[in-house]
Amino acid sequence: SKKTLRTSFLPAVLPSSVTSDMSPLQKELLRYRRHNKQQKMLHKLLTDRALKVYGVFMEEKYHRDPVPPIPELPSTVRKYFSNILATSYLFMKKCVLSNPVVPIQQQWLTSMLTLVPPSLMEGKDRELLAEKLLGEIIRDYEMSMRRYMVRSVLIKPNIEGLEDEEEAPLPLLPLGLDFSRPWHNSFIQAKNEILSNLHILHPTMQSLLDFSYAAFSTFLIMDFSSFRLKGPVDCESLKTDISLSCSKAEKKILDTWYQRVISLFTQKEALNGVELDQVDSFYNCVATLMSNQVKIFPLCDKLNVKFRNCLPLFKMELTLDEKKMEFYPSFQDLEEAILFVVNHIGRTLQDIQTVRSWLMGGTTTLDTELPNHVIVWATSTLKKSIRNNLEGPKEYFENYVERYGWLVDGTAQTRIERFEVEEHSFDEYT
Repeated sequence: SKKTLRTSFLPAVLPSSVTSDMSPLQKELLRYRRHNKQQKMLHKLLTDRALKVYGVFMEEKYHRDPVPPIPELPSTVRKYFSNILATSYLFMKKCVLSNPVVPIQQQWLTSMLTLVPPSLMEGKDRELLAEKLLGEIIRDYEMSMRRYMVRSVLIKPNIEGLEDEEEAPLPLLPLGLDFSRPWHNSFIQAKNEILSNLHILHPTMQSLLDFSYAAFSTFLIMDFSSFRLKGPVDCESLKTDISLSCSKAEKKILDTWYQRVISLFTQKEALNGVELDQVDSFYNCVATLMSNQVKIFPLCDKLNVKFRNCLPLFKMELTLDEKKMEFYPSFQDLEEAILFVVNHIGRTLQDIQTVRSWLMGGTTTLDTELPNHVIVWATSTLKKSIRNNLEGPKEYFENYVERYGWLVDGTAQTRIERFEVEEHSFDEYT
């Protein structure tokens, strides 16, 4: 155990008695032969040492019985040993990778294809895409199996030359992809709740929604283009026309759309598939749907500066009263008259009975009151439109006040009275 390289290999020096009898060529041959023997002996020694170190590494890896420590080797020997060990590992890895692997089962691939919706499998291009994806799956499977075999059979030593040989464990799931379907259960639950409570998918509801959309999509409570044809009107006439128009529109809705709703729900098949304990929730759904349809009436689509040819015309007089020049009606009164449109529309269609109330002889009405944010939006829209359309009259009024206001506000009368008490020449009086 105390042998060293120096004691194992004697110096290549020949005895003087032999040297003197040999020619230079013989000496060279003898030196060459001895050198070859030394190389073979060194190679055998290093190989044995490498295998012994590798055995120690394996024993420590698997926690076997401890072995006596190996003496430290010179750097050149360690490098030589590392090369041999790396070469051995790569050779054994190549042998393991060349072994056949168990192929993926066809039923696995078939099961994967059954998870794809049929609509995504139609067409020649999509069939080719599916085949390409299956080929990629097979390649990934074989690569994973081979990597598993290498990790199961071999243990990569931590030496130089094997830094690029990565044999990290495979991820449990593809990184960045989540194939779980947490939404599916909630979707099924919501669907069942809709079917059992909201009844929105019931055929009668679909019929109600269809003809309600057809009735209200082009319906206006009032058409301002008809007001334009009447020419300039005063504010009181506008309020009267608005009230009459809303009354006519309400009567038209009740005589057409509402009568069709009642006719739909008086049929025997209206409640097909509705359980007895679900009748109340079914009619609540009907009331909600009808309320939503009534609330989406267009309010003031044409009261906008973009539709100047449809805006009503108003009579406004420039008056001189009590030494003051002003418009009648005032701009504030005009704004209040126009905003009367929104307020009156909000009070329209407030007495429509629910279907359940009509069938049972009750007095319950639909909730058709416009939401507050809709009223605020309509009011702000109209105020902006009023300001834009009154810019011309305001400029006209201010021009009159600037040019002729002194004639009516007492300034002219004061100047005349002061002129009369003063002394002036004939030409000045003239």
